[in-house]
Amino acid sequence: MAKIKKGDLVQVITGAKAERGGDRGKQGKVLKVFPETNRVLVEGINRVTKHTKVGQSSRGSKTGGIEVVEAPIHVSNVAVVDPETKKPTRVGYRTETVEKDGRTRTVRIRVAKGSGKDL
Repeated sequence: MAKIKKGDLVQVITGAKAERGGDRGKQGKVLKVFPETNRVLVEGINRVTKHTKVGQSSRGSKTGGIEVVEAPIHVSNVAVVDPETKKPTRVGYRTETVEKDGRTRTVRIRVAKGSGKDL
């Protein structure tokens, strides 16, 4: 089961600080998860310049040039942000039983001292 999902708010916990040109401490929303390579694409984080070859579209306009896009970052370098405290936290799982029909479901919870609330 993946601990980070699309739409989660995450914070970068490793790398260079913002004053040195890095992304550590920045928060952003997860745009896409790549489970086969253990990487996530985070909005506004790890922006790189990409040079694309000049070509023509079907209308005849020129395409290509230099564009700035987000690059994937490893999941070990980000942590899910707790919605109440707005600080990074670890994620665990708990199974609970639904009273209506008796089925069990798995719920993500934050794992921090003195907490056990759902995310």
